[in-house]
Amino acid sequence: MAAYQLSVNGKMYNVEAEPDTPLLWILREWLDLTGTKFGCGVNTCGACNVLIDGRALRSCQTPVRICEGRSITTIEGLSTDGSHPVQKAWEEMSVPQCGYCQPGQMIALTGLLNQTKKPSKEQIASVMSQQLCRCGTYHRIEQAVNRAIELSNQ
Repeated sequence: MAAYQLSVNGKMYNVEAEPDTPLLWILREWLDLTGTKFGCGVNTCGACNVLIDGRALRSCQTPVRICEGRSITTIEGLSTDGSHPVQKAWEEMSVPQCGYCQPGQMIALTGLLNQTKKPSKEQIASVMSQQLCRCGTYHRIEQAVNRAIELSNQ
């Protein structure tokens, strides 16, 4: 066991864990931030995406040992009132069906928008095609992506 000080959603947390403990379990089990979902556990589906220093990463494969001193943002940390452009777009387009993958989808898009304000269709396709939705709401996700880009550039 080792002690880690983590900055999550702007708050500092002290946790003790094995160095290779996935960040996903720290967030869900230790910090009770359950918006980040367990999907596949093998870096494939994107349900566990979080932002680390503004970049979307899979928390199921990110060991806690590399997170100290970095800024971690979960879906709960985008905004508390739903005012983040991605949250607004998802709501406007009624994206969720079951909703399980949506936090990961939203974090992936936020990470892309953190890197470039007006991503190309190719950049969007590259990022969003790595996020799986078992309900198949891809048409609404695509609409929300375009709306989020509009909102974030206003």
